[in-house]
Formats: sequence, C-alpha cells, structure tokens
Amino acid sequence: MAVTCQVLRGLPRALAPCLLPCQQQLHSGSVCHKSPPKCTSRGYQTSSVLRSYILTPPQVNSILKANEYSFKVPEFDGKNVSAVAGFESNQLPANAPIEDRRSVATCLQTRGMLLGVFDGHAGCACAQALSERLFYYIAVSLLPHDTLCEMEAAVEAGRALSPILQWHKHPNDYFSREAQTLYFNSLRTYWQELIDLTSPGEVPDTHEALLNAFKRLDNDLSLEAQVGDPNAFLHYWVLRVAFSGATACVAHIDGPDLFIANSGDARAMLGVQEEDGSFSAHTLSNDHNHPASERKTVIRQDRLLGLLMPFRAFGDVKFKWSIELQKRVLESGPDQLHENEHTKFIPPNYHTPPYLTAEPEITYHRLRPQDRFMVIGSDGLWETLHRQEVVRIVGEYLTGVHQRQPLKVGGFKVTLGQMQGFLEERKARLSSAFEDQNSATHLMRHAVGNNEFGTVDHERLSKMLSLPEELARMYRDDITIIITQFNPHVIGAQQQEGES
Repeated sequence: MAVTCQVLRGLPRALAPCLLPCQQQLHSGSVCHKSPPKCTSRGYQTSSVLRSYILTPPQVNSILKANEYSFKVPEFDGKNVSAVAGFESNQLPANAPIEDRRSVATCLQTRGMLLGVFDGHAGCACAQALSERLFYYIAVSLLPHDTLCEMEAAVEAGRALSPILQWHKHPNDYFSREAQTLYFNSLRTYWQELIDLTSPGEVPDTHEALLNAFKRLDNDLSLEAQVGDPNAFLHYWVLRVAFSGATACVAHIDGPDLFIANSGDARAMLGVQEEDGSFSAHTLSNDHNHPASERKTVIRQDRLLGLLMPFRAFGDVKFKWSIELQKRVLESGPDQLHENEHTKFIPPNYHTPPYLTAEPEITYHRLRPQDRFMVIGSDGLWETLHRQEVVRIVGEYLTGVHQRQPLKVGGFKVTLGQMQGFLEERKARLSSAFEDQNSATHLMRHAVGNNEFGTVDHERLSKMLSLPEELARMYRDDITIIITQFNPHVIGAQQQEGES
C-alpha cells in the first residue's frame, strides 16, 4: 500500500484512480461489481494540455513498479531439486478496473509449480474466478487416487485438510472470501468424481490432468450460473462470471518437464541462449482459429461472430448457451443484469451454439540447459513487442550482456546530429539498464515506452502512463507478465540422469 500512496502523491488527483488495479478501488464484497471511478476530463480536453503534462522519472517508476512481485525458489525445497530459480511478475492497467489477473503457486501434495496469466473481457469477473480456482482444479487432477480418498475422508470426519497449494501472491492480488464455500463445494464434487473414475495406485497423466481441469472448471462456471444461489450477492456474482469471459495460459513445471495449457490469446515464450550468447525465441503456445469452412458466418472481421477476438475462452456463455437458456437464466437473475446491455445482446448469425470452448491446447517441452527463461504474457504485451524483441530485452537484462545490434532508423531521413543523439541515447541506455530490479517491470517499460528505434523514450512513456481512463484503452491493453528463470546446471544434471 505504501507504493500505492507514492503513486497517488505523484499524479494529478483526477488521474490517480485510473491507474489502480481493481481490488484497490473496491472494498471486500464488491469486487468488480461497481462502476470504476470516473476520471474527470478537466485538464485533458485538448491535446495541447495533454502534451504539456510530463511525468517525472520517479513518478513513472512508481506507476510501473506498483504491482511488481518477485519470488526466489529454494534450490532444494525438501522434496526435490528445483529447475525453477524464481519468477518475477508485474501488471499495468489500461482498463479501469484492470481485467487481467495472474497466479503462481507451488503444488504441495505433488511436485511442480503452476504459473498462469488470465486475460478478462466484458469485465474482470471471469478472470478473477480463474485466478482463484483453476490451479486448485489442476492440483486435484494431479493427485493420485489414494490422496483423493484421504481428502474426502478428512472432510467427512470434519478434520482440517492439508494445504494443496502454496500461493505466491502480490498484496494487491485479490481473493474473494464470500465465494469460498461455493468454490470448495464445486471442487469437492469434482474430486469425488475423480475418486470414482480412478483406481488405487493409478498415477495421473499431466496432459490429461490439465485438459480435464480446464474443461471441468468452465463447466462448473456454467452450471453455477444456471443453478443460481440463495445468497443475492453470490447469485449476481456467478452470473457476472459466466457472462464475462477470460483466456488462460498456464504453465506446469516439474523438474525438466514443462507443460503449457493455453486457451485463448495469451502466449508463452522460451528465451533460448545460443552459443554466441544471443537469445532466440521458442514459441510454446499457438494462436487459435476456427475451420476455414465456417469463416463466412462464424468469423467476421477476424472476430467470433464479429464480436469476440479470442476463439477459446472460459465463461462467455453468450457464445455457448442457447438463446432460450440465456433468456431463462437472465429472467430469474438479479435486476442489475437487466440493465447490462452486454448480457441482453444476441450476436448475429447465432444458430448452432456453442461457438466457443475453454478446452486448452497443450504443448510439452523438455527443458534444456540453454533454456534460460520463460515469458508468459497477456496479449497486451505481444501487441506491442515482437517475440524476438521480448526475449532479447529480457535476456540482456538477466545476463547483463547487451548484443549491440546495428542501429536501425527504419527508413527515416536522419541527420548527422540526430544520429549522434541516437548513439548517445544508446550509450545512456546501457548504463541505466538496471534501474529496474524486476525483469517484468523492465520488459513492461519497453512495451509501453519503446519508440520506432527500439529504445525507451521517456516522453512517450510518460504520455502513455498519464492518459486518462477514457483514452488509455484506445492506445493499449492491460499488460500482465510473468518471467520464470531456470537453473541451467540443475536442468543439465537432470538431462544427464535421463540419458544414463
């Protein structure tokens, strides 16, 4: 909270609320439900006034660092040597409140670590639910039959359950207390079914566990919305979750085994260090699309039914339920939903739902010593930086070795004086590259402030960060980044063990 106060003190009073994440604007029990505070337009009515306000470097740093988080993993955690050295993450809002979410947790009943980015749309409710629930579904799916039986016996006897996950959360990352009983009951029903479907001694397959967890949680989101809840707040909340939507990109790392489960347009990328010290990008997730035979009616203007950009997502029951079911659920729902134009709108050419699925695409990669880090980012990152630029920026930051590329001026006519200025700026950039103590913050600075020459332009960065709420989303999306660093010597030793 001290960081937040620092941000507020350094900004115009009208601008400060727009830069805070959802949970800082709303008190417990009203997450994402109220309209975000509206920034006054005074001082931003003309472009000349907007250009005249430049944030100082300390003010820029306060904004960029407000949501940064880092965690170092003990090399030996008591069970196994860790291939993960640690991770660093950050978020920068464009929407008010921010619609992205992030989660990282260590699996306590099994081995491995989970890292995920969730990009919400039509509100933050679905992304919020995923950030709290999806890892539990994955963790339960990975548990052996006997452990599931022990958990069920403990609940039946009224004993406390052993923790399943150890969360690594920023203080701003919200957990909704009001929905925990609902969430637990749905999760318990899931593990009861897993007990019936598995046999003693059976070891779960990670690929299948990820697939089943994604599909089951999306099914539960839909079912909870259809059933409703006697509690008025929870009834409204489950409908908000179902009628909004979110994409998810999740990594599960256990030793050298890396699985990526991706549903939507967030991406995961490996930074691979080549023999000459440079870094190359290895894509771990793919963009999703619909069959070419459906393009004339299903895909319009590169969007699902002309409306939705991602082609796989959680929630979004407007693209999954029949029109009759949507009308029945909404008629029995709270009055607040009747005022929401999004929930009432029926997409054109809506004939044979579902048009959307949360089923993830799952990729496997066995880590190698040259795989130095992984970047998971919401589409707000990849819309601003090419993947090769992302791994170069992060690789140079982590190693301190800068690959001096030929200075590119992109076809612009440049005077000798301007060229000298560019070279001096590059020299200054090398000396100030480590002003950020967090690699995700460093990457975010480039994503927002890079100019056409690939260098951070403070004036551009300042203007982008000082845009009022009603303009910010026109220039960029929410950005969420998780950068995971690997232990190459541990991975190398594990590789040798596998070969022997």
